[in-house]
Amino acid sequence: MRWAGLSALILLLVLISTIIPENGLLRNPETKEILHSPFFDGIITGILLFFFIPGMVYGIVVKSIRNDKDLMKHIIKSMGTMATYIVLVFFAAQFVYFFRYSNLGLIIAIKGAEFLKSIQLTGVSLIVAFVLLSAFINLFMGSASAKWAIMAPVFVPMFMLLGYHPALTQAAFRIGDSVTNLITPMMSYFALIVAFAQKYDEKYGIGTIISTMIPYTILFTIFWTLLLIIWMLIGLPVGPDGPLYLK
Repeated sequence: MRWAGLSALILLLVLISTIIPENGLLRNPETKEILHSPFFDGIITGILLFFFIPGMVYGIVVKSIRNDKDLMKHIIKSMGTMATYIVLVFFAAQFVYFFRYSNLGLIIAIKGAEFLKSIQLTGVSLIVAFVLLSAFINLFMGSASAKWAIMAPVFVPMFMLLGYHPALTQAAFRIGDSVTNLITPMMSYFALIVAFAQKYDEKYGIGTIISTMIPYTILFTIFWTLLLIIWMLIGLPVGPDGPLYLK
C-alpha cells in the first residue's frame, strides 16, 4: 500500500505541475485558464490513471501481476462485473429513445400542467399539488433539465401572477423531482443500480428494486412536503435573494 500510495502522490504532483505554472502544459493555450482547458477536457483520463497506476503498482509489489498477461487478466475480471450493466443499458437505451421519439413524456408534462392550472389552486395546496405533479412526471422523464425546460415556462409565470417567487417554484420542483428518482426506470443510473444489486443477489431485477424503494419514496415525499409546508407557514426565504413571495 505504501508504494501504491507513493505512485498516486507522484501522479497527482505531475498533474498539478501541468496546471499550476502560468504556462502549464494542460492550461488553455490561448487564455491560460484552467477551467476551460485540456486538463478538464481530459479529466476522465486523469481519473483513470489515478486509479489504474496505483492498482498496477500494488499488483506488482505483491507479485499478483508478473507480466502483461496478469495485468490483462485483472482488467478483464473487473470489467466482467460490468457485463450485466452493459446489456441492461442497451435495452434501456432503446426504451428511452422510443419514449422520447413518441413525445409521450412531453404530452404527459403539458397535459398535467394544463390540468393543474385549470383547477386554480392557491396557497400551500397549490405548491403541494405542484410537488406531486413534478414527482409524477419524473416517472416518465428522467432528465431534470428537460422537465424544467418544459414546466418552467408554464409554472414560473403562473405562480408569479399568484405572487410566488420563482425560487419557491424551483424548490417545489426539486422536491418532486427527487423523491421518485428511486423508483423510475427512466433515471440514468437505474440500470447501474440493478447491475450492482445483482452482484450480491442474482434474483434482483427492476421490479425488485422498485418495490424495495417504494417505502423510501413515500417517506421522502411526506417528509420533504411537510418541511416545505412548515417553511412556507413560518415564512423563511428559500435562499439568498430568494423570498417566498414577490414584493
